[in-house]
Amino acid sequence: MKKRAAGFLFMVFAGLTAQDVWATQHTRTEPDTTTVPKDWFLRDPGSDHVQGLSVEKAYATLLQGKPSKTVVVAVIDTGIDIEHEDLKDVIWTNEDEIPGNGIDDDKNGYVDDIHGWNFIGGKNGNVENDTYEVTREYVRLKPKYENIDEKKIGKKNKAEYELWKRVKAKYDRDLKANKDQYDQYSQQYQLYMNAYGTLNFCDSTLRARGDGKPLTKASLTALDGSNDTVRFAKETLLRVLKEADDNANVTEFLDELEEYLKQLKEGVDHYSVAVDYGYNQTFNSRDIVGDNPNDVNEKNYGNNDVEGPYARHGTHIAGVIGANRKNNLGIKGIADNVRIMSVRALPNGDERDKDVANAIRYAVDNGAQVVNMSFGKKFSPNKEIVDAAVKYAASKGVLLVHAAGNDGDDLDVEANFPTRTLLKGGEVKSWLEIGASSWGDNENFVASFSNYGKKSVDVFAPGVEIYSTIPGNGYEDLQGTSMACPTVVGVAALLFSYYPDLTADQVKTILSQSTRKFDHLKVTKPGTTDEVTVSQLSITGGLINAYEALKLAESWKASTPK
Repeated sequence: MKKRAAGFLFMVFAGLTAQDVWATQHTRTEPDTTTVPKDWFLRDPGSDHVQGLSVEKAYATLLQGKPSKTVVVAVIDTGIDIEHEDLKDVIWTNEDEIPGNGIDDDKNGYVDDIHGWNFIGGKNGNVENDTYEVTREYVRLKPKYENIDEKKIGKKNKAEYELWKRVKAKYDRDLKANKDQYDQYSQQYQLYMNAYGTLNFCDSTLRARGDGKPLTKASLTALDGSNDTVRFAKETLLRVLKEADDNANVTEFLDELEEYLKQLKEGVDHYSVAVDYGYNQTFNSRDIVGDNPNDVNEKNYGNNDVEGPYARHGTHIAGVIGANRKNNLGIKGIADNVRIMSVRALPNGDERDKDVANAIRYAVDNGAQVVNMSFGKKFSPNKEIVDAAVKYAASKGVLLVHAAGNDGDDLDVEANFPTRTLLKGGEVKSWLEIGASSWGDNENFVASFSNYGKKSVDVFAPGVEIYSTIPGNGYEDLQGTSMACPTVVGVAALLFSYYPDLTADQVKTILSQSTRKFDHLKVTKPGTTDEVTVSQLSITGGLINAYEALKLAESWKASTPK
């Protein structure tokens, strides 16, 4: 909500109620009023003055008239609305499977997997919410270590006991913080809802007695307040508009308040899910799936519902990668010749290692050349099976692209699983770790929430106010490294499509070497007020650029002996 409505209401409530209004401080800070194009991430830094990917420049110049090959991109996520107007024509279809016959026609172990597979569903429905990994680890380790004397811990169990202490500390801290946030958001939401009802009543009462036009501060002042009801309504609205100019519009104010209520409700819902499911020690989502969660090598479970109950995140990602560029609807995706495979493995909670490993293998076995992985967590109890799947993908020439995460953490120090680094040593080469950037070339270029790492984050890519598809033929701005990741996937798909002889390792190299550098730019280090260079926050110190990547690919092609 705009500063005006939040600030006015804060002052009004001081007179209307004795309750403390929590969290008005952040709503009263001045918002970023910079206006950027909805498709800013596709635009060119030179001609459009935003730190985009130069995608449209590439199409207008380098790619004119060039042939391309269809590339399959797997999105391991919450699900995708495969009927979306801007996505339905770019969704992958398994041509070897006959829809709806209940037979595994292609013998891949998955029945009727027409557009992908859902590893968090079963015969009786789909998982929407799940626990966090820290909760599952807490439940696993608590019986063993909660009441044990630390002095009696043997060398064999020392590492696991240290893990228990970290898990317990994080679980206790995070559970309390989320409960507090839920209580505070709920209190504020109820308070503002009550105020909205009062103000709406006042507005409708006075408009009914007038000409029905929107009320302003000037017209309110002129109203006759001899009637008690009218006087109450008039005085209440005038207190709301006390600091506004005479042309301040009550209807616009109420619209702003309604929008703010939506934001508060999102906060209530978010923290409600966290408390009711994420940190709930007794909740078990796998009753729906019907698998054996303790058998980490189990495969061929799930169902073929690739959308699921909550596909906003995955649908948004799919649109960034490859929304139809030719239908004159909605948005343009980055890649113009892709088929997007939906592999559902992410609940509203933390993904499970077993599901991630199976999702990667499914994507690879069914022809994906690039895999988008916009997810992460702090603990990975079965990392060995994810490592095996990652190595398998690399052995098949598949590029894995992973979002760095949104905690403002240094990944050279903090964990964000899955990772390219293997438990048994070494790293997978065909892996890119992506941080999020914004549109300006100032101190806010690196997104304030983005994780970073001089040794662990490869590149930055647009991840602030990214406009893309959401379920129900909708479109919305979202932000996060989850949105930065598919911008890189889209550019990688362009390279595979227009230069089909490139390997995954070569595509990674091209993307890294062709980044736009910001050698002299000082940016705010996420989570701090320190100013550093971009090269201190990532391996390349650069921003992905489609135009430069395609130029480099062309030069490689020209220099390769035939």
